[in-house]
Amino acid sequence: MKIRISLDIKVGRLVKYFILSDLTLLAGWGLIEPVFSIFIIQNIAGATLITVGASAAIYWLLKSLLQLPLANYLDKTPGEKDDFYALIFGLLLAAFSAISFALVKEIWQLYLVQIIHAIGFALYAASWPAIFSRHLDKDRISFDWALDSTAAGVSAGVSGFVGGIIANSWGFPAVFIFAGIFSALSAVLLIMAPDLILPKQTTPLATVIPKDGPSAKLSVPLDKNR
Repeated sequence: MKIRISLDIKVGRLVKYFILSDLTLLAGWGLIEPVFSIFIIQNIAGATLITVGASAAIYWLLKSLLQLPLANYLDKTPGEKDDFYALIFGLLLAAFSAISFALVKEIWQLYLVQIIHAIGFALYAASWPAIFSRHLDKDRISFDWALDSTAAGVSAGVSGFVGGIIANSWGFPAVFIFAGIFSALSAVLLIMAPDLILPKQTTPLATVIPKDGPSAKLSVPLDKNR
């Protein structure tokens, strides 16, 4: 008995850009996750396991508290421009926080960067699904979500192993710098295709009636700068 499996992975352009952006972001932070607690203990003066727990608590609690009001605000604001700008700002904050970890030497600095990290990912969590869900391929909604989850999972798994290699070979700062680069690249991928999310506005037409009479009226583009 033969079993044939046919898998069509073609997706829309916007879905493709968003999945690539998500993959890139999570690949970057996947570099950090396996080594982050070790970094805290070894590189921050006076840090203990309590510091590791407090750092994680600051990030998760603040992110969770912020993303609901942010999502509510974005839902109440018409159009996708606000979602897009919030997403780009969140990704850039994520990139900034990743690189900032390389400069952390004190516990209070760690907590401060975790606050920035939480704000960035709260903006990301509130805006990314909002845009992605509005542009899912018709009749392939489950596949689009599954494809994103698969891409994110594979990238995080591979980058987790690579992050350990980088930390062992070049140190923790290299891990954070690479994570920041990947996070910034995820924003660049979306900035490269803004017309997919923010369609260009068409120039309205103004009706001009010549001296010859209404029968000869013309429609010409309206100059907004006049």
